[in-house]
Amino acid sequence: MDKIDILKVSKLLPFLTEGLYARYTVHELDDLKDPGALARVRAIVGGGETRMGAELFDRCPQAKVVSCFGVGYDGVDTRAAIERGITVGHTPDVLNDEVADLGLGLMLSIARQIPQADQYVRSGHWAQAPFPLQRKLTGARLGLVGMGRIAKAIAERAQAFRMQIAYTARGAKSDLPFEFVPSVKELAARSDFLLAITPGGEGTRGLINAEVLKALGPRGFFINIARGTVADQPALLDALKNGTIAGAGLDVFYDEPRIDPAFFTLPNVVLTPHMASGTFETRRAMADRLLDNLSAGLQGEKMPSAVPECQGF
Repeated sequence: MDKIDILKVSKLLPFLTEGLYARYTVHELDDLKDPGALARVRAIVGGGETRMGAELFDRCPQAKVVSCFGVGYDGVDTRAAIERGITVGHTPDVLNDEVADLGLGLMLSIARQIPQADQYVRSGHWAQAPFPLQRKLTGARLGLVGMGRIAKAIAERAQAFRMQIAYTARGAKSDLPFEFVPSVKELAARSDFLLAITPGGEGTRGLINAEVLKALGPRGFFINIARGTVADQPALLDALKNGTIAGAGLDVFYDEPRIDPAFFTLPNVVLTPHMASGTFETRRAMADRLLDNLSAGLQGEKMPSAVPECQGF
């Protein structure tokens, strides 16, 4: 039996790419050797930030499935997909623990200046003077921007540090013991650590702006494990340079992996390369979920993890 044609639109991990090639006839968008193959493509796979919209869908008229690698899918025009009868899947749940762990790791790293302390020892400065005193995490006030699955996992971990937890979201969650704060600015003013874990896209673009950072204040820290676009990056750089906030722990950026070099000169930031879900175990679980979504969608069955807009579609 001939294999089903699918279109791969971004770089994916080797073991996932191998799994796709073993099961399907894969066409690479960046190296399309047979343009006519797009007329046969029945599914599109790629990272959730990869642009997939009406123009691409119209080039693949037989496509009925988009399967994204990642919980975020802000690169996908879900409205255009639904209008064309395309179901979109993503990979939530399996990465909650990993992302939550890195969120806590970034808070600890910037509060206690762990990477900077490592360099302090390596450079021989410790022999000249003690390392400066840092900020205590236990008992601090944590403001979560977003209260989805990952935010709940972060809150669970933060409770072990006896942190005072509040959050903002589209609405209050009646099943949670944490305080709901209606606005991001108000939440920032009441937080020692403001952590963004909210979907990307136009609805949250620049949500953490200059006013929010000013409200967070010179003793407050900003942590971003959501999307680079959630923060107004020029305003964030200014806030870090000018002492408007104490520091930041950042896993995501504008136009990554091309990072604004201004970040590299700042002593009050900890930078990681969008690695929140980056463990062997979790990335394999994500790959399995992508393949399961893809298989189910192609067979006309309910996807294990269709995006909310396609639930019941």
